[in-house]
Amino acid sequence: MKLVYTDVAIEDLKRLRAFIAAHNPPVAARVATELVGRIRLLPDFPEMGTPVELAPVPDSIRDIAFGRYVVRYSVHASAVIILRVWHGLEGER
Repeated sequence: MKLVYTDVAIEDLKRLRAFIAAHNPPVAARVATELVGRIRLLPDFPEMGTPVELAPVPDSIRDIAFGRYVVRYSVHASAVIILRVWHGLEGER
């Protein structure tokens, strides 16, 4: 199964890393590496996340928390698509 990031998800990751880097650059690099590493697990375990109940097809869109960060993704037959990434204190995207 393929892993695909939307442009919005890529911008989310850049925004989060820049925010952390403004306060602590080494931590920003570590958090980014860990978050992307965990996201890479999703094609092998696409049902790890919790279905988003308000989605039109709840089983196809899921959220998973990695520490303080939430990743929203959709599951398809041949791909997992990363839709958004945010810090839990930012609220749902």
